[in-house]
Amino acid sequence: MGKLLRWIYYGVIVRTVVLIVLGLNVRHRERLPNGGPAIMAANHNSHLDAMVLVSLLPLRLLGRVRAVAAADYFLRNRLLAWFALNVVGIVPLKRKRDTEDEDLLAPVSEALARGEILLFFPEGSRGEPEQLTEFKSGLARVAERHPDVPIVPIFMHGLGKALPKGEWVLVPFFVDVFVGEPLRYEGDRTAFMEKYRASMQALGEEAPRAQWL
Repeated sequence: MGKLLRWIYYGVIVRTVVLIVLGLNVRHRERLPNGGPAIMAANHNSHLDAMVLVSLLPLRLLGRVRAVAAADYFLRNRLLAWFALNVVGIVPLKRKRDTEDEDLLAPVSEALARGEILLFFPEGSRGEPEQLTEFKSGLARVAERHPDVPIVPIFMHGLGKALPKGEWVLVPFFVDVFVGEPLRYEGDRTAFMEKYRASMQALGEEAPRAQWL
């Protein structure tokens, strides 16, 4: 039942909103992963971000795509938790340990071990419309554990205006998506994050109106 609901949600409802109501202009589509394990690491401005990322991939991969999302937000009540886990298909990530030896990244590692494609937002939470904030180090820690997993930088422009943080009314606005060359971990977290940031900045420069904080 969950798989059917997820296919209807992403395959019909989400794609109708993203491809018809909004419209996408995707540059460098050939750089997108054609299978897993892989990570699509994007900027985060809107509730629509994950929907757009899923819509970039063919329907045959739908069952293998999952968004890494904050457990305290998406599992805060029964109804939302059921929808997030069974329909949206998130990988819930806790922000704080319950015990000193708890491995917060275990759900991410398990999903990658299953060959899934993960949607990752290194900023951590949605920022101001069309602005990038500092990237957190979580992406580098995942890359360190899984150096063979390609990490694809993706810069999205327009979603901060279509449905910005704090708003619930969708405003049709054309969305530009810029896909970067896949990155791999090469032994240093700081160097990896600098490489990721440089890639995102280069992609952002293809969208002149994008702003950096």
